[in-house]
Amino acid sequence: MKDLWHSRPVRKLRRDKWALVCLSVIVAYALVALSVKLGIFASGYEERVGEKFTTPSLEDWRLWLGTDRQGRSIFVRAMYSAKIAFGVGFVSALIGVTVGALLGGIAGYYGKNVDNFIVWLYSTVQSIPNLLLLIALTYIAGKGLFGIYVAFCATFWVGPCRVVRGEVMKLKEAEYIQSARAMGYGNWKILIQHVLPNTMHVVLVYFALLFVGAIKSEVILSYLGLGVQGEPSWGIMIDQARAELINGFYWQIGAATFSMFGLVLCFNVFADALQDALDPKSV
Repeated sequence: MKDLWHSRPVRKLRRDKWALVCLSVIVAYALVALSVKLGIFASGYEERVGEKFTTPSLEDWRLWLGTDRQGRSIFVRAMYSAKIAFGVGFVSALIGVTVGALLGGIAGYYGKNVDNFIVWLYSTVQSIPNLLLLIALTYIAGKGLFGIYVAFCATFWVGPCRVVRGEVMKLKEAEYIQSARAMGYGNWKILIQHVLPNTMHVVLVYFALLFVGAIKSEVILSYLGLGVQGEPSWGIMIDQARAELINGFYWQIGAATFSMFGLVLCFNVFADALQDALDPKSV
């Protein structure tokens, strides 16, 4: 752990103040999502806490952002939505980078017909407009979180696969790989133990990018009525706020928009800093 703290990437991240600020914001979002998951908040997201269309008040923490047209706390619903965002982002990004890195490693290392098939597969998936493909997969898998996971995991592996494939094609001719072959190591052992671990710098960056992509896509699908069902989501909050805007009530759409904007912005900034820190060519 001490060696990791003093490693070059960590030292470079520690010098980037904006990256640290964004990481702190991401951790705060994660703590909110975890506390909601563990049931620390006694107030339910469907509980009526006041009159409809009330403006923000400091009398009760549940009224900090006012209430919607059903008298429900906008602040509580925004916090519950953070749990959905983190769950979708983490699961989709984890499965996406795992499947993508494995397929990309296999394609880059083995080449020939295996490489041709995997390249054809991700080229076919990538040729379809992403949003249309997500909507189609959600229709097939069904509405709700399960449909979202199926749609995202079926499409998010493409980016990591392409990048890892290119990295592996360069690494498989390295001297230490040739030495491993000379020592009698099998191809699968070389790929898993020696090649793929050296692509982790691009995998980590892609994890952050897919996390953001999953959150934005979930909001869009939920706004269209194809995403989360029966639970709060920033997309659902934005959809429900359309009727409220007619009455000049913008607290719900503002809470959902700025909650998503803050998380996505911080993840983008931190992903750029992480990419720069992990780049072996950077100073």
